[in-house]
Amino acid sequence: MAHQPLSRRDLLQTAKALATAAPLLGLAGCGRARPEGGATRLAGKTMGTTYGVVVADLPVGVDRRALHGDLERVLERVDAQMSTYRADSELSRFNDAPPGVWVEVSADTLAVVEAALEVARLSAGAFDPTVGPLVDDWGFGPGPAVAPSTAGGRAGGLLTRVGHGLVDARRAPPALRKRHGEVRVDLSGIAKGFGLDRIAAHLEGIGARRYLIEIGGELRGRGRAPHGRPWQVGIEQPEAGARAVRRVVRLDGGALATSGDYLDYFERDDRRYSHIIDPRSGRPVDHGLASVSVVAETAMRADALATALMVLGPGAGLRLAQRENLAALFVVREGEGLDELRTPAFEPYLEA
Repeated sequence: MAHQPLSRRDLLQTAKALATAAPLLGLAGCGRARPEGGATRLAGKTMGTTYGVVVADLPVGVDRRALHGDLERVLERVDAQMSTYRADSELSRFNDAPPGVWVEVSADTLAVVEAALEVARLSAGAFDPTVGPLVDDWGFGPGPAVAPSTAGGRAGGLLTRVGHGLVDARRAPPALRKRHGEVRVDLSGIAKGFGLDRIAAHLEGIGARRYLIEIGGELRGRGRAPHGRPWQVGIEQPEAGARAVRRVVRLDGGALATSGDYLDYFERDDRRYSHIIDPRSGRPVDHGLASVSVVAETAMRADALATALMVLGPGAGLRLAQRENLAALFVVREGEGLDELRTPAFEPYLEA
């Protein structure tokens, strides 16, 4: 299976996961999970990061080795469709196409792009799948960190290439079109969530009803863990170098994603520059919000919403989450400490 190179963010997440890995599954940006024995455990690498699967009720007649191969093929298909590191992927083919031309894609790729555009519209552009050029320019892509004055000075010009309104989607037949020749769609965040959802669909298809899945720190769970209690996962304390769980969340039929500014950043002149870039301004966010965790029906949606709320900040983000009845937890820096804001929809998931 071909893998794209690890980004700096994924390297940090993978290191965190390995440092705290339970015997069966290490979780990164969202903390830790510790299911007990009596379950089938599978793990591997995908999309530049790692994945883990725990199935507490593997159906009789399902071979563990065959299942592992099936899941690898599920993830390989997503990577072949949506990787920006593979020249032959559907997404790379679209990114290389001229403007104004409909480029046919699979129904899967179209579904992920449509989901990304829907969250972009919902958040008034705080989440945007075309933000890649700005992320690269600030040094959070494959290259090194750059001087803030250099990246900030170029942001205005790059903004002409960024905007969810520059991408059109068509369902019959599935196709994408861009309105500017330099537009590049990057689904690296939301595609991992989609891959996680596809694994869940495969497990459901073979009759499994008790499982926990993780890809790059995003989680989805259903049913009960081997010990009979709901799956319990930890939301990490958003502090660089810390290995503490801030909150424990129950997952049964939902997915959890966390976005934070503590995983990847650089400092210049006593100022922190986060890898979370606001697509509207072209600059890293700077509003005191340390992390946002979202529980949603799918991992794809949870991931996109967590990023959108992280960009919006504690004020506008909380208002959007309350208006849309989103299950969201905000951790905000207050002086030398951390404060917490939660929507009512998040409360049922908290472990007492």
